[in-house]
Amino acid sequence: MQARRHQIDLLSEIERSRGANVEEADYVQAVKYARAESVEEAVSLLQDGGEGARPLAGGTDVIVQARERTRDIDLFVDIKHIPEVVSISHGGDGSLTIGAATPCYEIYGDDAIARNFPILVDSTSLIGGTAIQGRASLGGNLCNSSPAADGIPSLIVLEAQVEIAGPNGRRSVAVEDFCTAPGRNVLGDGEFVVKLHFPAPAAGSGARFLRFIPRNEMDIAVTNAAAQLRLDSDGTVTCARVAIRADAPTPLL
Repeated sequence: MQARRHQIDLLSEIERSRGANVEEADYVQAVKYARAESVEEAVSLLQDGGEGARPLAGGTDVIVQARERTRDIDLFVDIKHIPEVVSISHGGDGSLTIGAATPCYEIYGDDAIARNFPILVDSTSLIGGTAIQGRASLGGNLCNSSPAADGIPSLIVLEAQVEIAGPNGRRSVAVEDFCTAPGRNVLGDGEFVVKLHFPAPAAGSGARFLRFIPRNEMDIAVTNAAAQLRLDSDGTVTCARVAIRADAPTPLL
């Protein structure tokens, strides 16, 4: 199926909805929009769009960045209509797969995730406020690659793998190796994150996420951390993974 392409002044429409006079605003730029119906279509659109193309999932970060010109973006490729990018699936072995564009509220509202991966409820319920959680996703939080991202430490301690699609097919990268600098990551031209894969929690293991913020709610973390411990039958710690964010340009493990 051919992708639906629309040459629209997307950011101008956003600014008009906010009551701005777009004729006098020199920071508003025209952005092309294309809707992909498959992973292959999204890869093709991103590759054709070059450095100015970005995947669009929730848009809670990337639209703001385009509006404020902190990133040069001239094409949004909407990936929300690709089924595997917006799905949650539980394996028979206890593993978990989350589509990269699955909204946070669907993650923390999933009973099986709350039962088997409660740390994901801890972290996704703290990404923005309720309205933001209806759009924001773990994939977007990861790809934005902010040092203060609340979703990343939990992914690291759970040993999550990132499934990436691109012109050369698909590849897998451990979350702890994904971010390379503030706002930068391993994604190449034409690539985007499709899914996050989580192995089944080991017997006797448990994980927790905490953060420190100046205010009680809706603030950027001064520091955040996640930890997972595994105990044997005697209560002895046999394995520990601790991930810290916001204290360095890339995650500390």
